[in-house]
Amino acid sequence: MTLESDVSDLWQRYDDDAVDAETATADDYDTLDAFLDALEAGEIRAAEKRSGEWQANEWVKQGILCNFGLRATEARSYGGVDYHDVLPLRGTADLGERGTRNTPDGTTIRRGAYLGSDCIMMSPSFVNVGAYVGDGTLVDSCDTVGSCAQIGAKVKLGANTLIGGVLEPVEDAPVVVEDGVSLGAGCRVTSGFVVGENTVVGENTLLSPRIPVYDLVEEEVVYGHLPPERRAFTRMVESSIGDHDLFAGGAYKPAVVAMDIEADTRDATKREEALRE
Repeated sequence: MTLESDVSDLWQRYDDDAVDAETATADDYDTLDAFLDALEAGEIRAAEKRSGEWQANEWVKQGILCNFGLRATEARSYGGVDYHDVLPLRGTADLGERGTRNTPDGTTIRRGAYLGSDCIMMSPSFVNVGAYVGDGTLVDSCDTVGSCAQIGAKVKLGANTLIGGVLEPVEDAPVVVEDGVSLGAGCRVTSGFVVGENTVVGENTLLSPRIPVYDLVEEEVVYGHLPPERRAFTRMVESSIGDHDLFAGGAYKPAVVAMDIEADTRDATKREEALRE
């Protein structure tokens, strides 16, 4: 038996109401713990890129859901803080040996989250179960990395950035921020949106499949992803709702504009990265 087959079997029993938190066995909890250990080690991921597209690993998301459904809420304590949850927080003893650091008083890593080498987590910030944070990535103050989100290597998440989680349905790919991306302060990335590698996104930009991306490089409108090697920012475009008499002077809706990255934008990003080395 493999971990995948063990988790898939446990999920089927849980989905069929054949097991719950009261009837789960010690072997069941051993499977759940081994599954969380594998997530934290980066041995398994909630999504992977296959044939150029990000696809969910359904069994991994099923394993996360089993960890919620088959565990009871308990009183817990970590770092002098009391809380109630079905999952404990992730241990951090392994981070220092890999050059990863989390500043005190407010960095929270939930069990089942992966942080690579040479990462930085600033206070306060939160990384949820199933999330993957690649090597050399900065999670800045007031950032949230949602469940199953996939963050690449050498990514900069600006302060007060929200990376949404996509846990259900299990077949849906989560939010993905690929290698080398820089998100400005206050950005929001939600609902399985994919940010292409080496893209620089202006502050307070909302990236969601419901908002059009006007790609001026390829001269097309796309949804659900931001192409790689772009400089992106929010602009307002005319909305058809402006035809209604209540909207004197017209109405507008947010959109994302994507352009080529100028040399000075790349240089500024590299200088900022140098401060973290």
